[in-house]
Amino acid sequence: MAARAMGVREGRTLSPAGDEREGTANEILLDVAIQKRYADSTGSGFTLDIRFAVPAGFTILFGRSGAGKTTTLEAIAGLVAPDAGRIRLARRVVFDSASRVNVDVSRRGVGYVFQNSALFPHLTVERNVRYGLRGVPEIERRQRVGEILDSFRIVSLAGRLPRTISGGERQRVALARALVTRPDVLLLDEPLAALDAATKGRIVDDLRAWNRARRIPILYVTHSREEVFALGERVFAIERGSIAAEGLPQDVLETPREETVAQLAGFENIFDARIAALHEEAGTMTCLLAPGAIEIETPLVRVEPGAPVRVGIRAGDILLATERPRGLSARNVLEGTIEAIEERDFRVLARVNCGATFAVLLTPAARRSLGLAAGRRVWLIVKTHSCHLLRPAAED
Repeated sequence: MAARAMGVREGRTLSPAGDEREGTANEILLDVAIQKRYADSTGSGFTLDIRFAVPAGFTILFGRSGAGKTTTLEAIAGLVAPDAGRIRLARRVVFDSASRVNVDVSRRGVGYVFQNSALFPHLTVERNVRYGLRGVPEIERRQRVGEILDSFRIVSLAGRLPRTISGGERQRVALARALVTRPDVLLLDEPLAALDAATKGRIVDDLRAWNRARRIPILYVTHSREEVFALGERVFAIERGSIAAEGLPQDVLETPREETVAQLAGFENIFDARIAALHEEAGTMTCLLAPGAIEIETPLVRVEPGAPVRVGIRAGDILLATERPRGLSARNVLEGTIEAIEERDFRVLARVNCGATFAVLLTPAARRSLGLAAGRRVWLIVKTHSCHLLRPAAED
């Protein structure tokens, strides 16, 4: 019986940076090139050196906590001054260290929504939304507030205080307050992280509908792989202040080339390996995984036999069987013993020693039906295309 596991480079842009034609689909509306010394949680710090340019639509800044994502948003908003660089927003330069330009926060045309919504607790929903429109004529103010309350389906909440509404409703109010000012860019710092998937999906649908009419860049910060695929049209993977990869979510996270990106993308198994043989006619090669010199077949890359490589495999891409498989097309079948097994929310993580220790994800139902426990002999099935050759992480 078997169980299936559950399943860019700096300086480049995703669209032509020189396109200045009004209303073109690939017009660059936000162009960022900044450097700032950044103190991380370990106290060692690093230099944030970020360069990217994006058009309208959703762009994800993806990476682990402390990578520099929030600092990048704060620099765009004007809450933090970079040490050097330039920020251009909707053809306006809002920061330029060389010419000493640093436009005030209130004049940048940036909307910013935080994870904790940051609503004024003593103001009603309507008054929270109206707050950013001071100085706008009253007739226009009423019109704008009414339109944005309707867009985010919170008209019925207008007279209520933040403490009397749900978390999802508070985030809708926070978005409405940021967008009623009609900003040139919207910055979202994990604003939906605490919400359930259904609530998050409904809010994102409303935000997408709003942006189809406005067409502004929306930068969304997250370290959740699931949110990248749910929200992103393009993604920048950030690691220790630099862009490690960029592109479509499926290109960056499903087929990573850099080890640091693979770690961010949830590749639980990353092994040192050495190339033993090339099979050019089949488009594969045999690698020896350390420490037990286990043979595993991977896609072919243009390197010489004997060269060191790193091999990444998702825990969810590995099949597990309690009997030796027969008649399978998969070339990698590894015999091993379960060292440990633990339940994690709605998943089961098994660690299986096959000479090297593999992490394998299963469902609780599969664990029960197969009678899996520590000490059980099992077989792992790993398809060739599930093995990804990675460039090693740079040494600090």
